Amino acid sequence: MQNDYINLIEPTPKLHSKKCKTIALLLRIFLQFTTFAISLAAWYLSDLFIAGLALVLSFIIMGIIRSKLRNSVIPPNQREYQYNDQDIADWYTAKELCFENNEERNI
Repeated sequence: MQNDYINLIEPTPKLHSKKCKTIALLLRIFLQFTTFAISLAAWYLSDLFIAGLALVLSFIIMGIIRSKLRNSVIPPNQREYQYNDQDIADWYTAKELCFENNEERNI
């Protein structure tokens, strides 16, 4: 008899305090809009060619930051699934920044 079993997916943590929700929102905004903000700032301060280069470079750097945040908090057996910026921000805030007592998650 085989002992094959499927691990259940741990749901994305729910944040309860206003402070934790605010931190997650700011982190999500940082992950989503920093690439474009850097590119627009480079375009304003310089020319369009430098802005294009800044866009590509900031896209690569934000991808590295996003993957570091994702791989540091998401359980290893769930890393094969796709997560958006909101999920990454919620996971990172719940696991690293806000240590709330979540009894309903442990049920």
